[in-house]
Amino acid sequence: MMRTALGCLVLAATMTAAAPCRADLVKDMLGRAVALPAPPQRIVSLVPSVTEVIYALGAEDRLAGVTDYCDWPPAARRKPRVGSMVTPSLEALVALKPDLVVATDEGNRHETIQQIQRLGIPLYLVHVDRVAGALDMIARLGQLTERQMAAAPLQASIERRMAAVREAVRPFHVRRVLYVLWPDPLLVPGRDSLITELITLAGGESITAGEPDSYPRFSLEAAVARAPEVIILADHGSGEGSGAGRPAPEKWQRLTSVPAVRAGRLHSADLSILHRYGPRMADGLELLARMIHPEAFPREPAR
Repeated sequence: MMRTALGCLVLAATMTAAAPCRADLVKDMLGRAVALPAPPQRIVSLVPSVTEVIYALGAEDRLAGVTDYCDWPPAARRKPRVGSMVTPSLEALVALKPDLVVATDEGNRHETIQQIQRLGIPLYLVHVDRVAGALDMIARLGQLTERQMAAAPLQASIERRMAAVREAVRPFHVRRVLYVLWPDPLLVPGRDSLITELITLAGGESITAGEPDSYPRFSLEAAVARAPEVIILADHGSGEGSGAGRPAPEKWQRLTSVPAVRAGRLHSADLSILHRYGPRMADGLELLARMIHPEAFPREPAR
């Protein structure tokens, strides 16, 4: 039964994504060649950051579908959905007749990527673990959606705002920061994480910056021993699994020997802003900087 269903999907996808004799090749962010007979008109985004960028570029008319996690801007919630970012529905995806699927090697399962490839649908992979990579992704999506002229001003705006934050925190002492992505088991940003770079740009130093991988496990004892001066707890909000991932400040408030707790620098932050490498990346940096160095921002910015 399972093979029959998969066979039907392969047949449907082949009919939908059949390529002409000549196809232009583009390379995705992993250096993979992607055959695109023409600029894609029906894109399914499996990455919330990609969805946000496509909207910021004014190319949302090319978005045929998104995941349940794609909730910004609010208009994205009205797009057809293919389910979870982790386990999207292949049936729903094929039914949207995409001519391109954009996914990521961090966040989407390897099995999902393999299944889409077997279906014969062009697949473009993004990979971002640094600010420079996020800016590069914007340029690439601008080319894919024929919105190159919109990409450059968007990049410039983000860079300008981030530079203003760096300048604001520059005079102040660099504070040791513990960022908690997940409370139990304790997951923290390592050396290969974008959040580690953002903490540095915000005038901090992640106490887990030297840890291998993007988000390794960490022990509470080791965190306390490194005496963080600021603790930031990621708030998973209304996303899947959010109940277990909501901040539990009372657990940390009991650790009165930790400098961050003694100084009242225990914060929670919206995960969707800090971990999406798109147009709101500058918002995330400003949020971090205000938590690490509130003295650098005596007044709220004018809206």
